[in-house]
Amino acid sequence: MAWISKNSGGMKIARRPEPYLTPEIKAHAEKHILPRYELRQGALIPVLHEVQHAAGWLPWQALEEVAQFIGVAPSEAWDTASFYEEFWLQPKGTHVIAVCRSIACEVCDHAAVTKAAKAKLGIEVGDTTDDGAFTLIELECLGLCEGAPACLVDETMHLNATPATITQAIDKLRAADSHGHAHGAHGHDHHDLKAGLEPWAKPKA
Repeated sequence: MAWISKNSGGMKIARRPEPYLTPEIKAHAEKHILPRYELRQGALIPVLHEVQHAAGWLPWQALEEVAQFIGVAPSEAWDTASFYEEFWLQPKGTHVIAVCRSIACEVCDHAAVTKAAKAKLGIEVGDTTDDGAFTLIELECLGLCEGAPACLVDETMHLNATPATITQAIDKLRAADSHGHAHGAHGHDHHDLKAGLEPWAKPKA
């Protein structure tokens, strides 16, 4: 079998003139994030979150900028971002439908919820709709086994999800988008995670 080498050293990185790690993000990190860590490297993950929240994902240019800001090698930023599944190294849809597939959710038939979302969106798990509006994924655990099966629709948690409720959530997002609003679906039986997020993960006003 022939060995196929990859020209990693000569890889061309897509770049844009404006930085992903903006002056505003840097200032916020210097004031609110870095002081929480004894070593500057400890702030790598929250700064990556901050940049991703602003850009929607983490292209190579963003990883390089964060690495330089934190003081680590770009490879370390890549290793970190590629290890944790909450980081996106490819563009995703405007809305993300995430179905938990932990043991508790599996027992409570998370597969039926995923199947309904796939049918509603016309895509497979890991894909994005052609219009770029929705990405469907499954996560290992959302930490809400008491509400299994659980789903995360954008930043809103859906407990005891069913094929009907996930379909309704998608319909609400589509209706909101058609009226010029791109916010997650909210309801009386949904637990909004925004209040419990770290400052760097909260939605921008």
